[in-house]
Amino acid sequence: MSFDELLRDLPQGASAQAAGIRRGFGGPHARTVSVRSGLARLRCASLLKPLYAWVTAPHIPDEERWRRHAEPAVVISSNSDTLHLWLAVGPPVVLDDIYQRTGVAWALPNGDPSRFGSVEVAADEVATAYAALAQSAVAGDPVAGAVLEWMRAVGADQAYGTREALAAPGAGVKCGWYGAADETCLRTHAVAVLPRGGTRATVVVGMTAQPYTDEQDRARYQSRIAQGLPVETAHEKVAGPLLRGLMAVTLAELGHAE
Repeated sequence: MSFDELLRDLPQGASAQAAGIRRGFGGPHARTVSVRSGLARLRCASLLKPLYAWVTAPHIPDEERWRRHAEPAVVISSNSDTLHLWLAVGPPVVLDDIYQRTGVAWALPNGDPSRFGSVEVAADEVATAYAALAQSAVAGDPVAGAVLEWMRAVGADQAYGTREALAAPGAGVKCGWYGAADETCLRTHAVAVLPRGGTRATVVVGMTAQPYTDEQDRARYQSRIAQGLPVETAHEKVAGPLLRGLMAVTLAELGHAE
């Protein structure tokens, strides 16, 4: 399988991105891989939650309070706990701290500070930010280490088979999915941080936005969203194979096994 094969038959209006980074002292030279079809930037709120957890810790003096919200934000993708961290510290501070730690600059695309999920990103930016998180963890940052442990604790029901696709059962992962009533696409995305030892880190990111063309399926999806019911199976049907394929090809292109 190749990127060309995966992206060749994307439906009209779809977007897909993938990116990967392999870096660290010792071992093979650093390498980056990225591919994009469609929009240059996408919203993928869930992928940013571990980064928000990482940078908010120094701004919340009560460590137990921070942990009480940060852990479920990462492990079960709790929106309410993420929002608590986001508003308690403040969006400009959160995004500036991510920039200071990773070199990746993100901004709110609208004037509503409560919309943490509105931040638009590119896959290569996400990979860069997570590589910084991973290397901070192995360098002794206890907060970064805790965040990666929580990512390793993300259950299979929220991992979309990414660990299996990457043959990396010990990977820390964060996946997300969303499809608002006013959007034409279902968004499904994932990041994986693979253990390599020492200061080395490998990060793989996949992001998709697939049109939901079947009107009856879309109506059922919106009904389940309105009732607060799970919709992961809909995202698996629309984007699961593509997402896993993009991440597996990215990892192969990185030469992770070298």
